[in-house]
Amino acid sequence: MNVIDASAWIEFFKDGPNAAAFQAPILDQANLLVPATVLYEVFQYTIRHGSEQQAMLTIAAMRQGRVIDIDAALALSAAGLSRQHNLPMADSLVLAVARRYEATLWTQDADLKNLEGVRYFGKA
Repeated sequence: MNVIDASAWIEFFKDGPNAAAFQAPILDQANLLVPATVLYEVFQYTIRHGSEQQAMLTIAAMRQGRVIDIDAALALSAAGLSRQHNLPMADSLVLAVARRYEATLWTQDADLKNLEGVRYFGKA
């Protein structure tokens, strides 16, 4: 299973320097988990830097994976991970989803780079 964080999705959709690193896990839709918070982050970014139509198309593509809603148990797990690793809320929620489903977390976010189960690619 794979969880792609917002920075990786954005890199992929922008066809940035690290886009190829995220292509395989994004296209493996049968094993793709999409935290609802990541939908929010990518939608907001795309509207700010593109258009609402682009944002809707982006979200439609992301929803080809399995969208994971944030429930109370995930929220509390994320709070613990945030405290343990000094992570912001969004990062801890994405990490909590990856941990719950024993998935690999793909990211460009330096806050997550040294954590178990994380595939980190530094921003070019």
